[in-house]
Amino acid sequence: MTNLDIELKLLKEAIIEMTDLVTNQVVNANEAFLSMDTDLAYEIQHNEQKINALELSIDRDCEHILALFNPVASDLRFVLAVLKSNADLERIGDYTYAIAGYVIEHNKSINKELIEASQIIAMFDTAISMLRDIKIAFETEDVKLAKKVYRKDADLNMINKQAADIISKFLEKDGTLTTEALYLFSTIRKLERVGDHVKNMVEVLIFYVKAKVLKHKDIKDKKK
Repeated sequence: MTNLDIELKLLKEAIIEMTDLVTNQVVNANEAFLSMDTDLAYEIQHNEQKINALELSIDRDCEHILALFNPVASDLRFVLAVLKSNADLERIGDYTYAIAGYVIEHNKSINKELIEASQIIAMFDTAISMLRDIKIAFETEDVKLAKKVYRKDADLNMINKQAADIISKFLEKDGTLTTEALYLFSTIRKLERVGDHVKNMVEVLIFYVKAKVLKHKDIKDKKK
């Protein structure tokens, strides 16, 4: 194994660790938001420091590999994929930090009927599933599994589109729900963005493995 191979192996382990950390943040954000657990919310915000530190470390490792080893072909694509995925994961971490902030600020259970109607539980489940899928796909270079994330992201987009009408109807019936409805809607929007960032990771993984650029292509092309 060459020095470059060793560095690439360590880099892969680091981005998988980053994915695990961020996935755990989303899992905790789910629990904290649904139960309004402020202690867990503070834990999420504290753990954001670990994510930021690891993001910087991975960026430095990528820069080191590019400068010292001048990788080409698939090795170069791998480093670029890690750089881009690292940025997407850090942004997902930012969203969990913001959701935790809602819990700390609001600190009051959200109407159960509103929770059920908004389908936010399904959104959390889907977002977590997407992150777990992309981790396995990255570990095994499984493009077929990675492409399944597109279908899951479509589910997030659909719930997000329906959320405004559902929430507004609840507010017509009960204006006292305004504050919690705003927190709920903001969280739904953030979960939709989580899906977008995971989808970005799929695109760079396919770029690395297949040397194909999927950005801005039609969804039918992405399924091929």
